[in-house]
Amino acid sequence: MKILCVDYGDSRTGLAISDEGEILASPLETVYMHDFDRCAELIAKSAAENKAGMIVVGEPINMNGTRGERSEKCRLLADKLKELTGLPVRMWDERSSTVTAIGYMNEINKRGKKRKAVLDQAAAAVILESFLEYRKQHPDN
Repeated sequence: MKILCVDYGDSRTGLAISDEGEILASPLETVYMHDFDRCAELIAKSAAENKAGMIVVGEPINMNGTRGERSEKCRLLADKLKELTGLPVRMWDERSSTVTAIGYMNEINKRGKKRKAVLDQAAAAVILESFLEYRKQHPDN
């Protein structure tokens, strides 16, 4: 099944999608939206257009394992997406995903405005790769 992954931000939200076989995670798009409800609607629309069967929302857990205000916003988004799409929605630890995505951007020498435009998508793909690897190792979960 295709899985849509969301790296939620107050102004930019990165989306990534897996293939049907849940092997590849590909950057999809960046949603530029400050309004929470409208952002959720645009994500739900993308899930439908891309025929996603599940949504994964990156959860920014603090390095010490605690959850803060940002984590709560992501949980609210997950609840809203579940309501809008009827799809199963999972939270997934996104610690260091942006740092990893920046490392990839450095490797391919993508800088400046071009980097900013795709960084959130790349971070969503990093989160999704982690989730797909977990599913591969834990098929019953």
